[in-house]
Amino acid sequence: MRVQKFRSIEDMEAAPILVERGDSFERFLRHCARYRALSPRPYPPGVFRFRTVEEAQEARERIAAGTTARGPQA
Repeated sequence: MRVQKFRSIEDMEAAPILVERGDSFERFLRHCARYRALSPRPYPPGVFRFRTVEEAQEARERIAAGTTARGPQA
């Protein structure tokens, strides 16, 4: 954004507001993609079924420890 200089308050009030038109939506999408890549995924993708509560609790503990059947979480 450019810097504007004014000689008086009247000049400043009369000046148009400068707004950069451009790729703001694309910038937002890039920001979201970067955030998603940096943030850890708490759970592996998919739906899991367990036969017992103990199996489910073991799976929860493995996920909390950061290891799953696919290996350590990145």
